[in-house]
Parts: sequence; structure tokens; C-alpha cells
Amino acid sequence: MTTRSYFHLHLVSDSTGETLINVGRAAAAQYEGVSAIEHVYPLVRTGTQLARVISEIRAAPGLVLYTLIGHELSEQLESACREANSPTLNVLEPVHSLLRSYLGASSTERPGAQHMLNAEYFKRIDAMNFTLAHDDGNLPIDIDEADVVLIGVSRTSKTPTSIYLANRGLKTANIPLVPSMPIPPALENARKPLIVGLIASPERIVQIRQNRLLSLKADDSSMYVDRDSVASEVAASRRLCAKYNWPTIDVTRRSIEETAAAILDLYREHRLKFIST
Repeated sequence: MTTRSYFHLHLVSDSTGETLINVGRAAAAQYEGVSAIEHVYPLVRTGTQLARVISEIRAAPGLVLYTLIGHELSEQLESACREANSPTLNVLEPVHSLLRSYLGASSTERPGAQHMLNAEYFKRIDAMNFTLAHDDGNLPIDIDEADVVLIGVSRTSKTPTSIYLANRGLKTANIPLVPSMPIPPALENARKPLIVGLIASPERIVQIRQNRLLSLKADDSSMYVDRDSVASEVAASRRLCAKYNWPTIDVTRRSIEETAAAILDLYREHRLKFIST
């Protein structure tokens, strides 16, 4: 049995800390048998707030990643980390250096600038509202207002993928494919949105459905988890997508992020074709 080792990972940000969390987890995931004990400190913008962070770093020395725009706070943190023998890295500094060199301009110190209430922000909020209102086949009549429509049998990750795409600014609807039930006429007539079929292996779908029923303490002897019935559902969804020439993505071994990335690539191609027609 492999012994897992742990280390303290301190993530210090003058904003929400999302950038650091993503970078830290992406890097740590490359090391087998090692797990990070995360200490996240968001919205650190004053000396008093930083002092509390430094106190915790001294109590649990480890690796320190930070995104502090102000030079004074950065220098204080760097100095304290040297005394605590905690390696530290300003995650954004290499990117800033490259931008300064390329653009020939200096940056302005604006903590959380990427989260400003600009047009892009409100676009994401609008997309999220649309997506939540069009989850699981709701309000299909205005489906042509969507950017993306996801279809698939039950338990093919339609909802979480829709939410992820909405956070990227895409109005996303999802429609379940139910045996013996026709698809909404609005879906057949939709021209603007990219329509994508999500599929998975019958074995994977059965496993997820069984876990779902178990969590609900429901009977698991129905056709809902019968392997042959599920295989028929998947085959029917493939035929439907082939009939309308809708692309499909097999989500059996894909994470939500990987599925969304594939959909975004398809969407860019779809938009170019839609604009040119």
C-alpha cells in the first residue's frame, strides 16, 4: 500500500483566490502520492490582514503561492516566508513580466480587476439565468435563443456541463431524451444554437443511475437501471443525432471541464458557419 504524503499549501490573494486555487490544484495533481493541505486567504489587502496570514504560515510552514498586486504587501510576505523557510512564488509575476516586455507598458495596480462589473460579467449572469431556466427540458419553446443545447439520456452530465458553459458566457439549455417520448418540435426547428448529443457507455450510465437510486433509497429493479434498456436508450440517442447531423461527445471518461472544452471548440466552428450564412 502506497503511503500518501502531505504538505501545506498557502494560497494568498487580494481577490477571490480562484486563480491560485486552480493553479495550485492543477500543479499538485501531477504528483502521485502527494496531497496538499490547502490554506486559502482571499481578499488580503491590508497590513493587518496580511499579518494574520503570516501568523498562520509560521504555524504551518509550507509552499506559498500568492497574487498580491501591491508591492509593499508582496515584499512583507516574501520577507516573512524567507524567515519561515517557506518557498514562495508570485504566480502572476512571470505573466506580467512577459506582458510588460511585449506591450512596452506598465500595469496598473487593481486588485480583482478581472472581476469588475463589466459587460462580460453581466453576459455571464444573463447566461446563467437562461441556463437555470432551461434546465432538464424546461421552457423549450424559446430554444432558438440558446447558444448551445445539450441533449442526452438521463445521467450524461447535461446539467453540470450546462452550468459550466453558462459560467463561460454561453446560454445553454439541456433536454433529456426519454424513451418513447418525441423531442420538442422547437428543437427540430432550431437553427441558431449548436446542438450536441452527450452519450456514455451503458455500463457507466447504469452505475451512475444505481448510485442515484441508492442515494434516494429507491427501488433499483426498474428498467431505468437495466443494462439492455440503457443500451437501447444510448443507441436511440446516437441514431437521433445522426438523423439531424448533430455532433456527439462521449462523456464516459471525460471530466465536465474536458466535455465543456470540446463543446466550446464545436461552438466556435458553429458560430463561424452561422455568421457566414
